[in-house]
Amino acid sequence: MPRRRTSSSSSSTGSTTGTTGTTAAPRNRTPQPVRIRRRSVGDFVKAFFAFVALAVLLVGVPGALATQIGWPLPDGVPSFDWLQQEITVHTFLNILTVIVWLAWAQFTACVLVEMKAALSGVGVPGRVPGAGPSQLLARQLVAALLLVGATAASFTPGLSQLGNSYDANQKPTVAAAQATPGLFAQQQEQASGAAAALAEQASHAAAHADAGGSTAKQGDTKFYRIQPPEGRHHDSLWEIAQRHLGDGRRYKEIFELNKDRVQPDGSRLSEASLIRPGWIMEMPGDARGGELVEMPDEAPNVSPEVQQQISDYAQTGDHAQGGGGAQGGSGQAHGGAQGGSDQAHGGATQVSVPDRHRPAHDGTAHQQATAVGAESDSSFGLPEALLTAPLLAAGLLGALGRRRRQALWQSAFGAVGGRRGMEPPTPSGDAQDVQDALLVGADPEGVRLLDRSLRGLAASLAEESRALPVVYAAWLTNGDLHLQLAQPAGKPPAPWQQGQDQTFWMLSRTDAERYEDVDTAAPYPGLVSLGTMDDSRLLLNLEAVPGIVSLSGREADRAAVFASVAAELATNGWSDRMTITLVGFGEDLTPLAPNRIRHLEDVEALVETMEAETRQRRGALGAAGHDSVLTGRTGPAQHTRWAPHLVLLAAHPSAEDAVKLAELAADASRLGIGYLVGTETGDLPGAAWEMEITGQGKLLAPLLGLELDAQLLPVAQQRAVVELFVEADPEREGDGPATAPPFLVDISEQGRPAVYARLVGPYEIIGLDDPDGERSALLHEALALLLLHREGVHPRVLSSALWPRGVTDDVRGALLDRLRDWLGTDPDGTPRLGRDASGRLTLAKSVVSDLDVLRSLYHEATQGRGAGSRAVRGRLLTDALVLVRGPLLADRPEGRYQWLSHEIVDAQLPLLVADTGLALSEFHMEKDRAEKAIEALTAALRTAPADERLWHELLRATHATGDTQRLTGLATDLVGRSGARGLPPRTEALLDELLPTWRDAIAAVG
Repeated sequence: MPRRRTSSSSSSTGSTTGTTGTTAAPRNRTPQPVRIRRRSVGDFVKAFFAFVALAVLLVGVPGALATQIGWPLPDGVPSFDWLQQEITVHTFLNILTVIVWLAWAQFTACVLVEMKAALSGVGVPGRVPGAGPSQLLARQLVAALLLVGATAASFTPGLSQLGNSYDANQKPTVAAAQATPGLFAQQQEQASGAAAALAEQASHAAAHADAGGSTAKQGDTKFYRIQPPEGRHHDSLWEIAQRHLGDGRRYKEIFELNKDRVQPDGSRLSEASLIRPGWIMEMPGDARGGELVEMPDEAPNVSPEVQQQISDYAQTGDHAQGGGGAQGGSGQAHGGAQGGSDQAHGGATQVSVPDRHRPAHDGTAHQQATAVGAESDSSFGLPEALLTAPLLAAGLLGALGRRRRQALWQSAFGAVGGRRGMEPPTPSGDAQDVQDALLVGADPEGVRLLDRSLRGLAASLAEESRALPVVYAAWLTNGDLHLQLAQPAGKPPAPWQQGQDQTFWMLSRTDAERYEDVDTAAPYPGLVSLGTMDDSRLLLNLEAVPGIVSLSGREADRAAVFASVAAELATNGWSDRMTITLVGFGEDLTPLAPNRIRHLEDVEALVETMEAETRQRRGALGAAGHDSVLTGRTGPAQHTRWAPHLVLLAAHPSAEDAVKLAELAADASRLGIGYLVGTETGDLPGAAWEMEITGQGKLLAPLLGLELDAQLLPVAQQRAVVELFVEADPEREGDGPATAPPFLVDISEQGRPAVYARLVGPYEIIGLDDPDGERSALLHEALALLLLHREGVHPRVLSSALWPRGVTDDVRGALLDRLRDWLGTDPDGTPRLGRDASGRLTLAKSVVSDLDVLRSLYHEATQGRGAGSRAVRGRLLTDALVLVRGPLLADRPEGRYQWLSHEIVDAQLPLLVADTGLALSEFHMEKDRAEKAIEALTAALRTAPADERLWHELLRATHATGDTQRLTGLATDLVGRSGARGLPPRTEALLDELLPTWRDAIAAVG
């Protein structure tokens, strides 16, 4: 069906909002069908009794107290004689009356808090101090009363999100347990569970009522066929509603009319943000729009095949099948407003972070999840396994950045004169999705706080001459850190506090942020994330377990857990050194950390290796006079020994091997050795803790009172992660880093850009007016991020970079609208902010930065026209060096541009400037123009002062002038810059050749 052309402005706006909505759809989300529960007579009876109970408790109790007993407190200030009077029955009754008045006041506060949260629909209720049971009762009474009241639809968005969303970057606030979860505690009854279930049903009922209301106003049934992409434009429900209903926010009506109905390709619409070309959408009766809106009996502008598809589709749905509310709820298991929350301006505001993984419970839900995941792979989906693993993602992202920097440095310094072109390969496909998921899901600040908190604790205990306590686990709850000790260890050092009992030490996030880096060994490097329970993330200390940790379940599920554990241990930021031995799996994981990971083929080799290491560690501990490795991690020897050795055995061992492993593990915790062993049956000798991974992603340990949403690294994401590391390996054979930049600029006079941003030095923009208001800085930062990624930026990566603590969909959509309006359009009407085929944000070629020009000039000078023309090469290199005004974004405000810590451009730019300076110096030295060469090298050193190659060429150029005194002054400057480390050996050797008397000359200077 031909697409109707719209005006430039409307198309731009619609595209922006619609596609923004699709960005928030996480990959691998598994919707669960929810049965919509109509309000019954029983609900009204419950509401009536709830009203009576509230009236009695809120009005009856104080009324009875006031009329029957009166005010219990004295009318005036009591004298000292009053305290010596005899305690009578009347006095005792007055004391009880005061207690009842206080209880009533507390309960009234609970009702007010719960009522405010329910009616406002924003956030979750605050906690009234010391009112656990009272607030639970108030919550249940308020929910029962409001569920069938007139305000049900208004409070649904707030309650429907309780317990249903998980923030990957930050820990969400969830109405959860009243105490920190304990590793051995029984699961506590959660009041929020009932509230979430009630609100979820109320949300679906309200949405169904809204859809029904609009349908009642509809006239003839009309249909719309989703169009294929046209250039960078993708159809969306928001844009369809904008064009044909006059209001993009009415996309929910289209969604409600079509959700879960079988489409021509056999799949179903389960999320408003996931639609496919060729699907049919039933439209409200007031839809308008010419040939784009079709009636099944009057569709002359489409093929007979499409007519038949529309006719067949018209026979599906509730209106054709006699209703059935259960179908309408499918795909809404993540909260009442979830279906539409992915759109920029529709429904309840929801933080644009992935939902916590919810497993499917039946075949239908599983098929729908597969369809959603497949669509997400080709559009806006990102691997949820990494989105919901902030510590793992941060570790992988940090290790990947270090690997890429190492490759750049080896590329620059590994060859004589430096290798030209140092652009790392741009990932694609699954690797690109995984890289985006790492950027969105990573919580580097959380890792930094965890590392500083643990090292700070170790330093404080060392100052008090106290040993490190044995820690079995750590819980991260809303930014607070709770350490679960094996046994009471006395009062914790400040600012740590006693937790819920003597086996818990707690540190608030506020106190953790006051810690600074300390020079002490990592005390608990064996901590590794296993999953989440409610709003708490569990990190198990594998090296402290008194025996083996066994993991049962299906082989594929176990493999996902083992891969996650291995990847986090290999890359985490709260460990110094460790050895990770993988047996029966993970040979391809070695590239993540070749210095940490080793792979053994079978259990026999493992037993032989661990018997030798166990003997060695026992002897070393005895010789050092330590009881365990913990006592060896403080004091003078802390940095030289006692690194943990963690063994991950995925395959089920034989009975004989299991006994041997049990014997080795009996004393392992004292030696800093941990064992995680997979088993098919769950019955493993020597297993101290037994866990099971289910097919629904739950990690169960009934004896420990645990039921976690497991942290997994499925095989597809595992391969993509490894691919990123392999591509960045500096030792990898091949052509090395790319020789051409990802974006070449037309450097001729005809290629003058419409928008020119100066990033190398102070940030300036030419060709655009400065945005008004407080959002100017945010728009500048967003543009800088896009300019540094000409390959495209996932919208969720952009929002995560600008708002690391999370942001709502409508705010993100509004920013993209403002950014698109600010950048404007090219003369041909093309928006300068567009999207590629995968939905990633891209800039038009008319928007250029000085870094793009710098790369293009250097490339053209060394590999283009300048390679065959000396005159052209000199002019291009001179023009390139003139662009360099300082470091990247030199005047960026403090607290902003935090995403630059994930980038390698801070390493690329100095190397590029150094290469440019070296090439221009060589150009001048060919004609013996030493002063010009010195001028070029000095300019390059302003941006790359640590590049040894520039100093060497500067020494040679200065020597060519024949000015010995000048050369001595340069050598003196170099010695002063080197500090206590002294000059590098190659620099010393060069000085010995150019100025044999440089040491005496420097000594004479003083």
